[in-house]
Amino acid sequence: MPELPEVEVVRRGLDRWVSARTVAAVDVLHPRAVRRQVGGGEDFAAALVGHRLGPAYRRGKYLWLPIEETDFSLLGHLGMSGQLLVRPADSPDETHLRIRISFTDGGMQLRFVDQRTFGGLSVHEARPGDPEATPLAISHIARDPLDPDFDEDVFHIALRRRRTGLKRALLDQSLISGVGNIYADEALWRCRMHFDRPTGSMTRPRTAELVAAVRAVMGQALEAGGTSFDSLYVNVNGESGYFDRSLDVYGREDEPCRRCGTPVRRRPFMNRSSYYCPRCQRPPRLPRG
Repeated sequence: MPELPEVEVVRRGLDRWVSARTVAAVDVLHPRAVRRQVGGGEDFAAALVGHRLGPAYRRGKYLWLPIEETDFSLLGHLGMSGQLLVRPADSPDETHLRIRISFTDGGMQLRFVDQRTFGGLSVHEARPGDPEATPLAISHIARDPLDPDFDEDVFHIALRRRRTGLKRALLDQSLISGVGNIYADEALWRCRMHFDRPTGSMTRPRTAELVAAVRAVMGQALEAGGTSFDSLYVNVNGESGYFDRSLDVYGREDEPCRRCGTPVRRRPFMNRSSYYCPRCQRPPRLPRG
């Protein structure tokens, strides 16, 4: 699933190619792509046609564009395989094209392509008085560590109260958003923390170290255009990122740790996998019985 760096790359593309354009027509080609729209495809189209889209924003893994002169925003989530592509209006349809949005200038289209149809687009009421018109539907999503308003002290207190393992906490989008399986493993490796370390054991300096590691790995991933393991994640121009070439631990089972040479291990984790170095990232000590 695309994580914060991949979604941010897409947001930047939307801001460049879609913002300030007026919607001329909307074609919903698969009902699941608008399943979060209460009135379905017709209601989705009616909310957009004739309206101009504002600047693109992001909260964690969600994207949205305010619909100007209304109290609503166009909200998108890529799910497992979703792509938001900007294409010339006369280019052939993609195999898994789900939604086509045309603009009054006639030059380009915004296309939502989704092989597995886990993602989607929908129009939602925006938070009153919010200059970014954040959709109320994602008001429970926490700020991400690259957000200038991310509060490390608030995060530290909430982290200690969560009483769970460190990686589970990092994947909790109501606690900290945008972090997924890949960047959680990479950040934990960088700061030498085990994925099962109890959150209650975190001191403020260690929390600061963890947040710094998350920011660093995400910043580097952004510079590389995100992480692409296959053709499913691309930016709005259909180009793949290449940060997968720089991953230190994720997907490197049995390969030597880049820091100490110990073979990287993989363990099942929440229907996924955790990759870690057993020497650099010691498991937490169990309390004596």
